Amino acid sequence: MKKYFIIIAFFYGFGLFGQSYTPLLGTINEWQFTTCHFGCTTDIYFTDGDTLVNGKSYKILDGYHYIHRNVLLREDTSQQKVYVTITSPQFIDDLLLYDFSLMEGDTIQMNNPMSPFPSNGGYFLLDSIRLLPLADGNQYRHFYFSPTLSNIHSTKNAVWVEGVGSLSMINAPGGYPNINEVGHLSCSFRNMELRYSNLDSINACVPVHLNLNDLIQVSNKVEIFAQSEKNHFLLTPAQNISNITIFDLSGRQLKNLPYTSQNQIFIDLSEQKPGIYILKIGLLNYKIQTFKVVVK
Repeated sequence: MKKYFIIIAFFYGFGLFGQSYTPLLGTINEWQFTTCHFGCTTDIYFTDGDTLVNGKSYKILDGYHYIHRNVLLREDTSQQKVYVTITSPQFIDDLLLYDFSLMEGDTIQMNNPMSPFPSNGGYFLLDSIRLLPLADGNQYRHFYFSPTLSNIHSTKNAVWVEGVGSLSMINAPGGYPNINEVGHLSCSFRNMELRYSNLDSINACVPVHLNLNDLIQVSNKVEIFAQSEKNHFLLTPAQNISNITIFDLSGRQLKNLPYTSQNQIFIDLSEQKPGIYILKIGLLNYKIQTFKVVVK
């Protein structure tokens, strides 16, 4: 009986920790961060371009209180680590933010530079790692931390999500996510795909800054037309469409249609409940177009 238990435990551990790493940073990222004080406000920050510092490539953070573009993020996917470099007012080079290679029982010193939390957050214990689904339906590791007994800097817990970052601010891995205090992450997008969604205080997760149609620089811009048949829609021209993803307003993915190489694409939404839906159109040049359609 004892040997049987050991075998089961081994395979459970392999399923949880042996899965491949899901990177946090994509070509483009957007985070929506909500704070509620006598009403709720959602701020948006995003990666906007790349830069080199000391021969290393970084993503530039912009928006929210990163508008000075002095906060840079770098990810080492082989080591499952994310670093931050701050260019001003004081240069900080390659400070470790996240280490997703940690195992339960490990400790890490939390660094929260340029955030409302202590810059040196002290040491935290990784209490548990759990596989939980996110908005795209896939399972991601959730890391739950608590301050060690010797930590004199921080008193509250922290949560990381693989492929997303902290549930507080991205540059505050040791920050406690509380919508009534500093704030809580509401939405996270990677390469325009919704990954994390928390709709406790907002109505929907829709990309804002990275959803500007003027980013699309193609001559045959896709248009959508309602058809005479109820809740049928036509996309044209469709030669440059690589995929179509359909979401409801909560950000839940309902359907994904692959590339079909057609001049026109017909979409049937008659099986959906009445309401507003979001169509995200991926193009072959890696640009994105989105439409809102009404199902009656």
